[in-house]
Order: sequence, then C-alpha cells, then structure tokens
Amino acid sequence: MLNIKTTLAAVLLLFGLQGFAQTELQMPRNIQKAYENGTRAADGRPGQNYWQNAADYDIKLSFNPATRLLSGTVNIEYSNNSPDTLKQIWFKLYPNFYKKGVARARSINPDDVTDGVHIQQFSLNGKTEDVSKLRVDGTNLPVSINALAPKAKASISITYSYTLNKGSHNRTGQVDEGSHFIAYFFPRVAVYDDIDGWNRTPYNGSQEFYNDFSNFKFEVTVPKNHIVWATGDLMNVKEVLQKKYVKRLEQAEKKDAIITIIDSTDLVRKDVTAQNATNTWKYEAKNVIDFAFATSDRYMWKSTSLVVDPKTKRRTRVDAAFLPKQKDFYEVVDFGRKTVEAMSYNFPKWPFPYSHITVFQGLAQMEYPMMVNDNPIEDRAETIMLTDHEIFHAMFPFYMGTNETKYGWMDEGWATMGEWLITPIIDPSITDDYGVAPYGAVAGTEIDLPISTLTTQQNGTTMFLNSYPKPALGYLYVRDLLGEEQFEKALHFYISQWNGKHPQPFDFFNAINTASGRNLNWFWQRWFFDSGYPDLAIAAVKEQAGMYDVTVEALGSKPVPVDLVITYTDGTTTTMHKDVSVWEKGNKTTSLTFKPAKLVKKLELKGTYTPDSNKSNNTYEVKQQAN
Repeated sequence: MLNIKTTLAAVLLLFGLQGFAQTELQMPRNIQKAYENGTRAADGRPGQNYWQNAADYDIKLSFNPATRLLSGTVNIEYSNNSPDTLKQIWFKLYPNFYKKGVARARSINPDDVTDGVHIQQFSLNGKTEDVSKLRVDGTNLPVSINALAPKAKASISITYSYTLNKGSHNRTGQVDEGSHFIAYFFPRVAVYDDIDGWNRTPYNGSQEFYNDFSNFKFEVTVPKNHIVWATGDLMNVKEVLQKKYVKRLEQAEKKDAIITIIDSTDLVRKDVTAQNATNTWKYEAKNVIDFAFATSDRYMWKSTSLVVDPKTKRRTRVDAAFLPKQKDFYEVVDFGRKTVEAMSYNFPKWPFPYSHITVFQGLAQMEYPMMVNDNPIEDRAETIMLTDHEIFHAMFPFYMGTNETKYGWMDEGWATMGEWLITPIIDPSITDDYGVAPYGAVAGTEIDLPISTLTTQQNGTTMFLNSYPKPALGYLYVRDLLGEEQFEKALHFYISQWNGKHPQPFDFFNAINTASGRNLNWFWQRWFFDSGYPDLAIAAVKEQAGMYDVTVEALGSKPVPVDLVITYTDGTTTTMHKDVSVWEKGNKTTSLTFKPAKLVKKLELKGTYTPDSNKSNNTYEVKQQAN
C-alpha cells in the first residue's frame, strides 16, 4: 500500500522544497483510495496504474426543423480499460431533462415537457434487448449486463428519437423557426472512473457535465438550404456546399483575412447547399469529450483562420454564424480570432488544440467542443467578454477533461481568469472584473461556502461565486506570486500531464507544487478549502524624515495581494504592490515603506482583483500642514 504522506514528502524533496509538512491538504477517503491504488501520483502526475475508459461513437441522424423531431441510431464501441469487471453499463440521456416528471433545478415552459427519449431498439454485443424492460431513471439509464471484463469491449446499438425543445432553452434547443442548436442529443455511456465508479449524478439543468474522451463519426440529414456546423471536421464539404462556397471556405482556412462564406444576398438566392431535397452532412472528431451541432437556413457565415502553432504551422479556423440583422455578431468572428490568438501566444500560451471553433448565435452562453452557443448582446464590451470566456473553455474542460459536475471551479474559474486577461488584449479600454465585487460583498456570510464544496451541493449565488470569481482570483494570485514565467511553466506541466485525461483538484494542486518547486499548500488550504473573507485595513501610517511607513493589517483570513494606491496633491497616483506570499507565515500585518517625490494627499488599499469585504478602513487622508 502506498504511504501518501511519505511519498509526497519524498517527491517534493527532489524539488528542493522545505517545510512542506507545515500544511497538509486533507483528502476525502475516496480520493485517497485512488492514490493508494496508484492511479494518481502525489507529484501531480497520473499514477503508474492510471486508466480511463473510452468509446467510439458512430451516429446517424435525421433532423426535421419543422417538427423538431430528431431520430436515428448511435453505434458505440465501448472499451473497459479499468481493472474492474463491470456488471452494469450506465448511460446518460440528457434530453430527458425535458421529460415529464423529471426533477429539474430550473422550471421549463409546460409546452416543452415531453415524453423524453424514446428508445426503439437496444442491442448489446449483437443481442437485441427488450426495450420495455429498460428502466430509465430521469437522465440515467442503468443496464445490467452479464459481465464486461477488464480490457474487454462492448458493442452497443441504440435506435432512438426525441423532440427538441422549442422554448425553455437550456443550453440547447430551437433558436428560431429555421435555426436550432442541438447539444446532449445522443445516448452516451456515462463515465466510469477510479474515484466514484459510475457517474450516477443525474442532470438537473444546473451543474454541467462529465464525459469520457471519445472518437465520433457523425452524420445528420437536414432539408435543402440548411447549413450544419458541428464539432469536428466536415468530411464531405463538396457534396453539401455549392462550388463557390467551398472555394470561400478553403480560402478562409488558409488566410488570416476575414472571409464572408455566406452573406445576406446568398441567403436570398438560396443557392448555398446542394439542391437536393435533403443533404447529409458528415463530420468526424477524435479524442473529444462531447459532440454538438447547429443548423440554420437563414444565418450568415463569417470565417477566418490563423497559425496557432508556429512550430508546425498548424492553423485554426474561427467561424461566426448569425442572422444578418444581428449587427453585434459582425465583430464576433474578429473577437473569436483574437481570443484564439491570445490563448495560443499569451495565456495559457498553449497552441489552440482544435482545428476550428464556431460561435453560433443562439439563446445561451454555453460552450461545447469546437462550438459555442452565444446569445446576442448589445453592449460591445460584454460581447467581447462572453466570446473569449466561452472560447477559453476549449482548454478547460474540453482539453483537460475535468469533472464539471463535481468541480465547476476547475473549468469556469479558468475561463473567468482567461476572460480577465484576454479582454484587455482585444480592447485595452475595457477593464473586466466580472464577479469580483459580488464576491467581496457577500464573502464570509452564510451563503459563502468554501470553493472545495462539491458543485452538486450548491446553487444560486453560492454556486456562481465558487465556480467563477473565487477560483479565478486564486489562480490569478498564484500567477502573481510565482511570476508569469514560473506560473506558465507550472501550468504547462499540469496541462501536459493531464490533457486527454480526468484530473481532479488534488492533481492540480500537486502538479503546480511540483512544477513550481514551491510549497503552495498554505495558499490552497486557505483559499480553496477554508471559510473566511478578504479584508485589509490601513492600521497605521507613520511619517518621519520624509519617509512613509504604512502598516496593513489582515482583518480577514483570506489572503489577498496588497495594492496601496498613493494619490498626490496634484492628482497623480502611484501603486505599490505585494503578492499574497506576504501572508504565508500566518502574520496579520505587513508594512510598506516609501519616500514620495511629491506631496501625498491620500493612501488607499484597492485593486481591480482585490476584493475587500469592508472598505471603510481602506483609506487614510494625509493632513496637509499649513504654510
């Protein structure tokens, strides 16, 4: 049996860490078991016994926009890479969120209540099952099997149908009479992992998703004039698009310029697609955790591409699909391009991992592999923030495979930090501080739970704070503490070890500790696990011989940076900064000393990303001596 404490100390000694035992992160027993079994390692890497299951999906569908009926067959080749013999296979039926009688975290229009997914045929390893005996439980479908041994595979075929929701748009559904964003649309095998076994948590419309990495072959048949955008690469572009549109798309894939694939006049002519009664669009995607598609017969299409990996010259295409009247969306393709560029070259400074990303004008603010479903927004700054936030999810959770259902902060926190950093790159006039002030206002109250609280145990403001601003601030503070270069090195270590896998929180904490060579457990504990609130105060100011000595006191227990803004009598300002490491030893005060070049009018503790639950003690007015 692996001794976690001994192994962790030994590993960190290799990196020259000292005093690591001062703070030990307490693992839940189910997490500890994974380390004992060697599936995860104390240095933040996957363990020597790490495994994860996988599936290949071959999906053939028909979608009728007029009736919203989606029907077809999904064939699944499921690989049991675990050491366990499986007696059941659990499936997820996410469209059953709209099924009559299913528990939901949010209400839906009565007109959108359906009979859910109708399974017409189900076969396992060539044996047809009696579908009347399947026991669907909300969005879960557990199916008993004889046995699926370790390293064995199961062949599953499901013929099914359901009616897409017209209203009550919860990440998926009809946008208008001719436009639909369709996600979570196929029966899929639930995740079976080394932490919880089968993922049995039902989908109630609140928490997001946890899926295995899979390969997809996808076909959907839609009426003439309907374009289909989807996860993956379009394999039969010359069969479904007319020649001039194929040529435009090929140009967009090779050029930095923005190309209009379909404009408003093209839509009037209705000559974009092959002029058959229906067309079948074929896509393929490899090693992705989900698949989504959208279709419309009335959307414009703008496209561009850029080199995301200078070593290989690999390019990513960026698309925007939208109604011609939606003027705010005309810039979205540019915002998307700049986001992909910033992700590849600024933060996280990792080549954008996918061949394309499409921003589709929908009714949500939701991400999917290579697809984004964004509602129109009149405010330009908010449009930029929304675009870069949702595209940033390409890294977290999609490239990293985190469990959003349990740990929403492991993807939303990163997307929020990415939004904060990338928005000013797109437009330097914008300061993006999404969620910071709301956190400061309610920090330390009854609704403010530790970030480490499972997302399934939260809702409302609590869930928002713990998924978005609080973890983003934590990541930002560690970046500030380590410095951009060292933080980048540590983050890249985490990404390189866990992309395409399923990291959980302790994998992240341990990976950053290992790669940075720093004992950051004191910070992980206080920011992610402990209760408390951020509150700094100017406790004392001494002026002597032209020198100022400012004592800053931490009245709250949450460690935040110290940003002292010095305002001079002529109205100019200077800021002095200390990162969160000033609180590492548990001290309650720190001091800042400076010799001003001009007369000082005011001292103030404030920073864009420094929440403070009591600002009344943040300001010191300097008394000016009479002449």
